[in-house]
Amino acid sequence: MSPDFPLAPLDLAIIVGYFAVVGIIGYVVAQRIESGEDLFLAGRTLAWGTIGFSLFASNISSTTLIGLAGDAYRTGIAVSNYEWMAGIVLVFIAVFFVPFFIRSGLTTIPEYLEKRFDVRSRKYFSGLTIFTSVIIDTAGGIYAGTLVIKTFFPDLIPGMGPEMDFYVTCFILALIAGVYTAAGGLAAVVYTDILQAVILLVGSVFIAGITFAEFDFSWAQATAQLPEGHLSLMRPMGAEGLPWLGTLVGVPILGFYYWGLNQYIVQRILGARDLDNARWGAMLGGLLKLLPLFIMVLPGAFALQLYPDLGNPDQVFPTLVTDLLPVGIVGLVMAGLIAAIMSTIDSTLNSASTLITIDFVKPRWPDLTPQQVGTVGRVTTIILMLFAAVWAPQIREFPGLWSYIQSVLSYLVPPVVAVFLLGIFWPRTNGSGAFATLLGGHALSITVFLCAQDGLLFADAPIDLHFTIIAGILTALCLGMLVAFSLTLGPPPAEEEIDDLTWANRVLETGPAMAWYKNYRVHAATVLALTAVMLVVFW
Repeated sequence: MSPDFPLAPLDLAIIVGYFAVVGIIGYVVAQRIESGEDLFLAGRTLAWGTIGFSLFASNISSTTLIGLAGDAYRTGIAVSNYEWMAGIVLVFIAVFFVPFFIRSGLTTIPEYLEKRFDVRSRKYFSGLTIFTSVIIDTAGGIYAGTLVIKTFFPDLIPGMGPEMDFYVTCFILALIAGVYTAAGGLAAVVYTDILQAVILLVGSVFIAGITFAEFDFSWAQATAQLPEGHLSLMRPMGAEGLPWLGTLVGVPILGFYYWGLNQYIVQRILGARDLDNARWGAMLGGLLKLLPLFIMVLPGAFALQLYPDLGNPDQVFPTLVTDLLPVGIVGLVMAGLIAAIMSTIDSTLNSASTLITIDFVKPRWPDLTPQQVGTVGRVTTIILMLFAAVWAPQIREFPGLWSYIQSVLSYLVPPVVAVFLLGIFWPRTNGSGAFATLLGGHALSITVFLCAQDGLLFADAPIDLHFTIIAGILTALCLGMLVAFSLTLGPPPAEEEIDDLTWANRVLETGPAMAWYKNYRVHAATVLALTAVMLVVFW
């Protein structure tokens, strides 16, 4: 350890205390695990508050804290469009998709594809989700956490070169999260997420407040020297960063996949005790997603005036922490960063383990006891942890963490989004059409990806569009592909087979009478109204 590392003893004590609390929670919860369902879905006992805060904490990861601030520093606050759009998407998911997921008793999202179509689509989507969970989400969390820790501990292990030291730090982070996730499962994940969500919010508020204090709490001073459009949510097509068209056609696609189809996120909703708690939890998560603009993105934008010459935008958040915060608060924010790291890694590891166990192992060996299923889940968690830790250092070869995550998803998710959307809303969609669209859509995505990269197939790429616009175009093409395949590759499914799996001949159910403050429609209207106000202010 470097002798001049910037953490005071009080800061270290706070961080160690956090680790101790997380370890105790994992141990206590592990003692209650009796079956695979307990491990993967917390026994389907989660209440709305737990779900909402867990959704927020799992999403606001170390990749988000670092990536949002870095992109806001580089291109402006339009990067927060990914955040507020989540509220709109979660309202859509809670109203139209959650009822089918809860009533079907799903353990994994790919299960829905088997019920609606056939086992081919389920296996395909499950494999894709495992890949994205490990390579994008888990590895991204490990990389971002290592980046932060290396800021405070340049030489974590004396005498070891920087390259090997980076790898060792990745493995240490992965090991800590992997062990308590394997022991406690989803219950340990969501209960530690509540603690992590609070720390994330408090730490981010401190960063935002102290950054603003550098400008004497004057909005005019904080924005005086920022480039034109830096504080606008809607950027021109030719501007660097997220263009307005990408916000409208691409960000909703990425958000729909992330919040509605991504196992590591939706797993919390699947663990709800009933439909009402699932919906309320989703709405709370959407409400919390309005906060990042103010407590995570704006500080990164303002930092352009404080540190105009930073070589790597991903260093903005660590720099704000080390340069501005007093002793004690640094430890709190570091605990928040560690919380974010753990939240991402534990969530993705648990979801990927769930998919492997439920979608691949259990169908092959159906006679496994609940205890054996739990053991398989724990072993796969550790194996996936090792894969993610090995891949994480390779992310350094990409231009930026946030672009790495979003651009990869822009090519992977369009066929999946198309299949789920038409699967719910168009009963004519059949199994052969869905599977052909998944295969054909990803073949198209690979082709477009190669044509959009300079130096791969062409010296100058013939496709020069922002990846969010590409995501929108690919989704539209996949929707057309699915309609064509479903009309030509077999008859429509029998109505009685899919009656409980689509919106055909259905209306929005009213449910039992309840107080207005419990009505999910009121919650949805509140989230949408607050989002509209924010858009008007920062348009």
